[in-house]
Amino acid sequence: METAIRRAGPEDLDALAVLFDAYRRFYGQPADLARARDWLRARMRFGESVVLVAEFDGVAVGFTQLYPMYSSVRTARTWILNDLFVAETARRSGVARALLVAAAQFARDDGAAGISLEATCDNAAARALYRAAGWHEDATQWYSLSLA
Repeated sequence: METAIRRAGPEDLDALAVLFDAYRRFYGQPADLARARDWLRARMRFGESVVLVAEFDGVAVGFTQLYPMYSSVRTARTWILNDLFVAETARRSGVARALLVAAAQFARDDGAAGISLEATCDNAAARALYRAAGWHEDATQWYSLSLA
């Protein structure tokens, strides 16, 4: 089964809200589907984030959310990959890796100088994935991928 990844739009809000709510619960937040939907809708509506959705056979199984940042030193836009989540049923099938690749390509196409993310020290699976995908870890647990 091949993963299709595309930029999410308003028509994806309901499916994304379910995934985003599960993502928040993974990090210890209480379930709140309405809050998840409202957050995503506002970020997308006002251009405050870009959400990429991964699908198997037209069903949303994962997403990543990127926020724009700017580097004064580099005088360039950068992106923060703030959220990445794959539904349990689709894990270990390459979806997370495909989302990382798509996020890097999006940032590259946008002309960004780089993309970064942060992972907790105890998330060994995520950290291994990021390293395997070419991201570089430093002492603060930030990972970056130079696009230039």
